[in-house]
Amino acid sequence: MNTPVNYYKQQINAYTTKLKQLNNKLHALSLLRLIAFIFTALGVYFYFEQWKIAITIAVIGLSVFGFLLSKYTNLKTERDLHKNLVDINEEEIKIASGDFHNRPSGLKFQDPSHFYSLDIDLFGKASFFQFINRTTITEGSEHLANTLKANNINNIIVRQQAIQELSKQPEWRQLYSATSSLIKAETPAVKIINWLKGHKTFLPKQVKWLPLSFSILSLLLFLFTAIGLINNPAFIGYWLIIGLAISGIYLKQINNLASNTDKVRDTFRQYATLLDLIENKNFKSDLLKEKQKAIKTKELKASEIFKSFAKSLDALDNRNNLIGAIFGNGFFLNDIKNAYKIEQWIHTHANTVEDWFKVVSFFDAYNSLGNYVFNHPEFVFPDIVNTNTTIKAKNLGHPLLNKNKRVNSNLTLNNDEFFIVTGANMAGKSTFLRTVSLHIVMANIGLPVCAESSKYSPIKLITSMRTTDSLTDDSSYFFSELTRLKFIVDTIKNERYFIILDEILKGTNSTDKAIGSKKFVEKLVASKATGIIATHDLSLCEIKNQLPQVKNYYFDAEIVNNELYFDYKLKQGICQNMNASFLLKKMEIV
Repeated sequence: MNTPVNYYKQQINAYTTKLKQLNNKLHALSLLRLIAFIFTALGVYFYFEQWKIAITIAVIGLSVFGFLLSKYTNLKTERDLHKNLVDINEEEIKIASGDFHNRPSGLKFQDPSHFYSLDIDLFGKASFFQFINRTTITEGSEHLANTLKANNINNIIVRQQAIQELSKQPEWRQLYSATSSLIKAETPAVKIINWLKGHKTFLPKQVKWLPLSFSILSLLLFLFTAIGLINNPAFIGYWLIIGLAISGIYLKQINNLASNTDKVRDTFRQYATLLDLIENKNFKSDLLKEKQKAIKTKELKASEIFKSFAKSLDALDNRNNLIGAIFGNGFFLNDIKNAYKIEQWIHTHANTVEDWFKVVSFFDAYNSLGNYVFNHPEFVFPDIVNTNTTIKAKNLGHPLLNKNKRVNSNLTLNNDEFFIVTGANMAGKSTFLRTVSLHIVMANIGLPVCAESSKYSPIKLITSMRTTDSLTDDSSYFFSELTRLKFIVDTIKNERYFIILDEILKGTNSTDKAIGSKKFVEKLVASKATGIIATHDLSLCEIKNQLPQVKNYYFDAEIVNNELYFDYKLKQGICQNMNASFLLKKMEIV
């Protein structure tokens, strides 16, 4: 059976074999370079008195050495790429075994004021984000986080098709990630975009031909001096000073430009390779084709435009070589030439770079979603329907739980119905609420859900499961909870939401809590809300007698042979067995 883990093992074997071959070639090239250097040095040494032969040997030797160095550099890049591919597949096997808690948790994306992100463990330690995230660039991580928080119920089928297509391209996805990981870009895309849009051009258009003209005159000066038409070699020194003086006119502005380009060079080199992978892939789904179309221009590919800019940035960076800076500027005005190219590129493309960056970030994020689908072939894409049933799922489970231990439940919840779920401590109420929440979030994103089957009528999610007091805002726990409930009431006035509540009004006494909870549920039902509330207050279940939209469900707990037993199955009715007193005695607390 070709499971995802088996696939990753096969990839590790294939890439490891290739890695060994590349390492052997690198060792051979290193040896050849050493031999070339030794023979060149010996040749120059033995023919030192015959300078023409010595120069010929030096030129040939250095050319061979340069060729071997170029081959070595290219092979080293290929070796590093295959090493990244091995690492990617080894990491997937670790994650499949449950070892993923050392990965980026996305805690910075957590927002207590968001509709649901704090309540359902979307970010943080052991979160859904930490489990699925395979992004390689900062902007990709942000795009993935925003996708998880989007609460977007439009075009779900379009997203399903895109994610499903990417899930069937594991080699391309891994190549994309491995290629991106070759270069560690430190400057965020947003800073680059702001710099490009805010850059003020300092070189006039007339400067365009100056470096070329000056370079031709320099070459003519060398030629005339060599053939004796100019007898005074000092003219070369005077010409060097003139070139340096011209370059010095723009020295301060070029220094400022170089300080900025030095920070963005790696980012453009990285994005150029990723754009190239996107451009050369044949996509079929509408969303992926739309994103691919966004990086196509009438003349050149976006990747080629980025590559040309990266080359210009590299050329300007060569000014850090003192000898090259003096003679390159003195005879060829290199700084002015390279700065002019960069400024013209910025002038032409500054307003389109942001769109291209967004496409790269999109694929970085969606590769994570495609990878998630590939890793869970047993999960199902919900059938998106427009019926009176909000969710009808068979064997619905929490996607982060071990499938060998996970207990699934059937769930059918119609529009405008409200479930009251009771149960003992640790019986599974909160896990169930997060399971349903994740079903909604994943289905809205376009992901498959952890179920045997699912029919889903799209709906936005809003929750109140965790509330914290704020000393800095001088807010009590109870006031914070009331604020959250007020937010829910105001939000559902304008749009249909699936509401999930866990033990509301915890910050007040039991009598007040029972009365308040009942009135709040009555208000939600009167507003035709759909959702679930979990509670320990059995009196709340009595609402069913007045409101037919309310259904009672529970999670059971039994004491078998003086041990507490949970089956974690959702059942219709009201829980009768509570476990607090038993646990207090069992743990010898009372």
